[in-house]
Amino acid sequence: MPDAVPGTRLAGDTWPDLPERPLLLVPLGAVEQHGHHLPLATDTTVACAVAEAAVDALGGALLAPALAYGASGEHEDFPGTVSVGTDALTGLLVEYGRSACRWAGRLVLVNGHGGNLDALRTAGARLRAEGRDVAWYPCGAAGADAHAGRTETSLMLHVEPDLVREDRAVAGETAPIAELLPRLRAEGVRAVSPTGVLGDPAGASAEEGAALLTGMAGRLAAAVRAWDVDPSGRLRG
Repeated sequence: MPDAVPGTRLAGDTWPDLPERPLLLVPLGAVEQHGHHLPLATDTTVACAVAEAAVDALGGALLAPALAYGASGEHEDFPGTVSVGTDALTGLLVEYGRSACRWAGRLVLVNGHGGNLDALRTAGARLRAEGRDVAWYPCGAAGADAHAGRTETSLMLHVEPDLVREDRAVAGETAPIAELLPRLRAEGVRAVSPTGVLGDPAGASAEEGAALLTGMAGRLAAAVRAWDVDPSGRLRG
C-alpha cells in the first residue's frame, strides 16, 4: 500500500494525479422507494456519505463515483424503483473489479442496500478467486430498523436534510425483519407494508444521524486497516 497522502476523489483527478496502486472505495446503492418521506436515492446517498467520511481517514485512498443502481426487485411495486437484478449486478461488479484492479491495489465496495448482498457475495468470491484484492462492507448499525424508519431518516436528516419530507413521515410494518423475510421474498414490500416503510421514523434526528454516520465510517475505516476478508469478500469487523 502507498504511503499516506491526503484522500482524494477519483472523478475530479487526471490519471497522472493518482497514487500508485491506491485503495479505491466505491459506494454501491440503489434507486428505490423509501416511503413517503425519503428520496429514492437514499441508499446511494448513505453509502456515499459513509465512504466519503472513511476515505478521509485512510491516507492515499480514492473515492470513486457511486454505482447508483442495485437489486431492488422487492420494491418494484412502487413507482420510481429501478432494479437491475442480482444477475446483472453481479456481472457489473465482477467487470468493475477486473477493470479497476488493473491499477488499484485494493478495492472496497461500500454497500448501502441489503438487496445487493447476494450479488456482492458472488462477485466478491469470484474476484478474490481470480487473485484480485477486492472486498465489500455493509453500511449497518446495531439495532437499526430495516427500511425508511428511524435509522435511515436520521441519517438523511444529517446528510441531506432538505430532501427529507418530515411532514409526510408515517410508520410502516415494525415486526422484526427476520419474521417478515418469507413474505417479503414471496410477495414484495408493498404486500407487507403499503407505506413502503419497514420500521417507524418517529424520533429521528440529525444528531442521531451524525452519530450513526460517524460509527459506520469509523467501523469501515478500521475494517479496511485490519483487512480481514471472509470467503465471500466481506470485510470482517
